[in-house]
Amino acid sequence: METRVAVISLIVTQPEAVEELNAILHTYSSYIIGRMGCVAVDAPQDIISAMSGKLGLLAGVNAKTAYSNVTAKE
Repeated sequence: METRVAVISLIVTQPEAVEELNAILHTYSSYIIGRMGCVAVDAPQDIISAMSGKLGLLAGVNAKTAYSNVTAKE
């Protein structure tokens, strides 16, 4: 399976969204390779899209994803 490295930047405007945000991040924790004000992931394209989509649907959270050109075979 091919994976990509991406960074998902998050801006939280409603503190009550943090608990659900952390629950989503925990669900995808096996793909998270860093969390430094943003979330760095190494995962298949569909996983990155699903995670980013769920985070972006949270009320009070803005999510933007930037993809690298780096791909790898698992």
